Amino acid sequence: MDPDLWKVENFQDFLEVRKQLLAAELNRRMSDLLHGDERWLGGPSVTIRSPDLSMGGISSEEEEQQLEEANTWIKELGLPPGILSYDFADPETGDHKAVFDLAWPNGIQTDLSQPVATLLTETTKMISIASQANYRCFTSLEDFRQYVKIDILAEALEV
Repeated sequence: MDPDLWKVENFQDFLEVRKQLLAAELNRRMSDLLHGDERWLGGPSVTIRSPDLSMGGISSEEEEQQLEEANTWIKELGLPPGILSYDFADPETGDHKAVFDLAWPNGIQTDLSQPVATLLTETTKMISIASQANYRCFTSLEDFRQYVKIDILAEALEV
């Protein structure tokens, strides 16, 4: 109920307080279900890691709407839609690395073009992760659309 926690700059604090409130409520309900016999609730504690928001993802409703519009545009061109909030993992270890805003992990022309990621409002670290994984990265939808028109559609016409 603290209005300061509703501010974007306090989002991490909001998540931490929310996690504590949810845990307390879950424990209360479990205790009610067990009719006060809380010995079943004792045991090893579980640590819940908060997501690392520095590892990307869609950061606002406006950004999500822009990405959905880009995906609709792609579908209207007869191309496969990308994956919103694509969870990128290291292909060798399976370890989570980042969340790309909108991605085509097998290329827009499946297995014929390189993987593509649109990374709006992301850090240079995020762009570096995608680039090192051989993704063609775009930080603006205008540049992405130009790429599709010139490189993808031109290639499709040549075939």
